[in-house]
Amino acid sequence: MNRHYTSPTNPCHVISAERYRLSHIDYVTPDLPKFDAMVEFLNFSDTNLHTRPEGYGLILLEAEEHSLAYFGPIEQVRQYQADNAAGAATTFDHTQGVMIGGWPQGVAWDGFIPTTYWNRKANGAVDDGIGILTRFDHPVTPGAEVIVYEFEGGWLADRPTHKLVTYHCTACHLDTFTDSGHVHENDGPDTRRWAARQARQHMESAKKHGVNRDGQSACRPNNGEMLRIVNEMAKKRRYEHAPLPDTDDAYCAIHGPCSIIRELRAGVRPAAAYA
Repeated sequence: MNRHYTSPTNPCHVISAERYRLSHIDYVTPDLPKFDAMVEFLNFSDTNLHTRPEGYGLILLEAEEHSLAYFGPIEQVRQYQADNAAGAATTFDHTQGVMIGGWPQGVAWDGFIPTTYWNRKANGAVDDGIGILTRFDHPVTPGAEVIVYEFEGGWLADRPTHKLVTYHCTACHLDTFTDSGHVHENDGPDTRRWAARQARQHMESAKKHGVNRDGQSACRPNNGEMLRIVNEMAKKRRYEHAPLPDTDDAYCAIHGPCSIIRELRAGVRPAAAYA
């Protein structure tokens, strides 16, 4: 696995990675209608990094939980792009330009950078934006994992699906669709980084507070309680349906995120998932 480095003061905040891959190359030049607004991205409160009125070559790099943007000389980036297309590219000299954490954002950049996914069909995934992003060993429950994954789904079954990203913990099997703000539209590396950050926060909570329902831990298994209630109500009202599995892991393996993750790992495209 690719090693990621976190802040010394916050184990959930990733600040860099050991390896990055090339995601996109482009050029930011004065002939673009929003050039002046776009290069404002290089102006920080104490430093103005916009030093090339002729424009920039832009290289966007990405790891599972972090991303970088390189603004450098146009000719340097053109040469690197040509060498890369020919399979002869070597590490470029990043000291010729500036490297910034994160990809450019803002109204001026809307529509300029294409939507990218970590899992890509061209690289062997079943489809763009369908697959495992990263995984972590659970800090408390032996054999359990917290898995961050890209998938297709939505909040309403009768509406168009979206490319989404979230995480799943196999110690508690909570469905993130029921936890507001934990399923995200998968529109770039910042969104994927945030989903992975939430997975790390989930693990930190389990490490501090355990795996329980005492009101403090985010890792809080239902222990099949709701499933047994549904089965009992169905039995009393004589609904004709097969009983639901009465444990969280069994239900999740058939109807929940575990079933999606199993298919992703097998290289099969799962059916769209809905809240």
